[in-house]
Amino acid sequence: MNADFVFVDELVGGIRWDAKYATWDNFTGRPVDGYLVNRIVGTRALCDALAGARDAAASDGFGLLLWDGYRPQRAVDDFVRWSCRPEDGRTKLRHYPNIDRQEMFTRGYVAARSGHSRGSTVDITLYHLATGEQTGMGGGHDLMDAVSHHDADGIGRDAACNRDHLRSIMQAAGFDAYPCEWWHYTLRDEPYPDTYFDFPVG
Repeated sequence: MNADFVFVDELVGGIRWDAKYATWDNFTGRPVDGYLVNRIVGTRALCDALAGARDAAASDGFGLLLWDGYRPQRAVDDFVRWSCRPEDGRTKLRHYPNIDRQEMFTRGYVAARSGHSRGSTVDITLYHLATGEQTGMGGGHDLMDAVSHHDADGIGRDAACNRDHLRSIMQAAGFDAYPCEWWHYTLRDEPYPDTYFDFPVG
């Protein structure tokens, strides 16, 4: 692993994680190339910013749950190969109910060159510290649909407020939101803005 990359849990205590692409619980329906362990990796700069976000969230009674961080280029290449295979319907209803696989790329939900591969992007949500329950966001992780856009209509007042709360915490900690995915944030001053890494997570 690059010396400037670390397992996030080693530097940012008190966070939860579930590295979806290391599991069968993702839009491909299987573990993705390059994810050898269920842990989140990121740059040290990312971790410093996440520590600030963690503290801000905790002051309001929330914790951070991470679904992805650094993503090897080989994982992105795996997504591309998967998108070219025949549709089997196993994950379509949950993750891309209204589009075809290849539209994930043209509509901006998946990229052939992902910001995640630069090491300072996270997929993240909030949970209630008192109960451990995730906050309602009006749609799950990697739901590739207009309902996942930050300012989507029809998600309900509580979900809209929760999205706004997450966005305010992350922006104050130095992150920029991605308009198409309420869970996706990139460090504003990322240390490797032009480098796409390919070492495995493990």
